Amino acid sequence: MHSNILDKFKDFKKSIVFEPFIFIEISSQNLKLISKDKVFKSYSISSSKHGIGMQLNSNKTPIGGHIVSEKIGGGEKINTIFKGRVPTHVSESNLYDANADTITSRILWLEGLEEGFNKGGNLDSKNRYIYIHGTTHEDEIGTPTSNGCIRMKNIDVVELFEFVKLNTFVYIE
Repeated sequence: MHSNILDKFKDFKKSIVFEPFIFIEISSQNLKLISKDKVFKSYSISSSKHGIGMQLNSNKTPIGGHIVSEKIGGGEKINTIFKGRVPTHVSESNLYDANADTITSRILWLEGLEEGFNKGGNLDSKNRYIYIHGTTHEDEIGTPTSNGCIRMKNIDVVELFEFVKLNTFVYIE
């Protein structure tokens, strides 16, 4: 199913975890957790309202091969709001700006693997702070409304966080 994608990244110097791995399909606004070439879990997501792209300050969702380089928020309460990747307080409807791209519950920080494409210079996914994270805008999940990150429902990102390890492979197309 996805073996040709995986084969492309098997020889990378980083110790990449391929079992399970994350496959994100922008066109369907869907994230799949794949194990043994079968879909183990499937979640609706929200990618960028600005489309696909790798450029710094574009607010676009990057594509290609990535890894989960950092996991942030393990053990925090669901709906915890993060500012600068630091937990602040639990989200309540009157505590956040409805127009803000608020990061909640868990953060999976992505690092690009493809030099000159999504890694390095002004194209670097990690330096662009591209995450998979929870949101206060759960009603918008399923449509592209983020500013570059992959938004998920809070309960879903908490579950996904438990399934993946550091260096888990993530492919976005």
